[in-house]
Amino acid sequence: MSEDTHPSGAPWRNFYGRFKGKGLRKSQEVFLEEDLAALAPGKVGWEENPDRTPLDLVARFGDRPVWLEIGFGGGEHLVHQAASNPEIAIIGAEPYLNGVAMLLGKIRDAGVSNLAVHPGDVRDVFDVLPDASVSRAFLLYPDPWPKKRHHRRRFVTPEHLAPLARVLKPGAIFRVATDIPDYVRQALQQVPRHGFEWLAESPADWRTPWDDWISTRYEQKALREDRLPHYLTFRKL
Repeated sequence: MSEDTHPSGAPWRNFYGRFKGKGLRKSQEVFLEEDLAALAPGKVGWEENPDRTPLDLVARFGDRPVWLEIGFGGGEHLVHQAASNPEIAIIGAEPYLNGVAMLLGKIRDAGVSNLAVHPGDVRDVFDVLPDASVSRAFLLYPDPWPKKRHHRRRFVTPEHLAPLARVLKPGAIFRVATDIPDYVRQALQQVPRHGFEWLAESPADWRTPWDDWISTRYEQKALREDRLPHYLTFRKL
């Protein structure tokens, strides 16, 4: 066993966010116990899938196009997209357990069934997604890591963008929303290096929300604090 692997066979990967915050409400504990397992996209974890066998997306979702939300926060956008687009399937990955619990409550309320949930690092999902299998991806208000020495922790780095590019179909759309100007700079610098083109003809294109956008709690916080949201749209070449 290599020194850079976990006893399960998984590679050692630094994770800098939170896995759990304040105590869960009783109802949220019930959601996690009763609903989460049935919403898995397939065998993602290293212990259950040590050989990293690709997910059978057709068996899981039929012939629906598959979308992916990277870090869904409280899940409002994920559920909104699932409810608005019943013809697609959408996978959400979120390591923060409290956010996962909030999402499960929203799923019950909305009654949507065309989504799957991975309560963990999206890099593990990348490992088992087939090449060119995802039609759209979302990165919405990711952790900003504002200190310069922490910029390498951001999602818009080669460690994340290379596997994202692998799993996206040619012509797939990748949306990024952030209120951090330096995150915009880094995204515009890094994302095109991994086989994407930026779809913008004027500043209005990245200051105007998408037509199907639903404002999230993170965006509302940014607006309250007078930070300007940016909406970046990339297309996989």
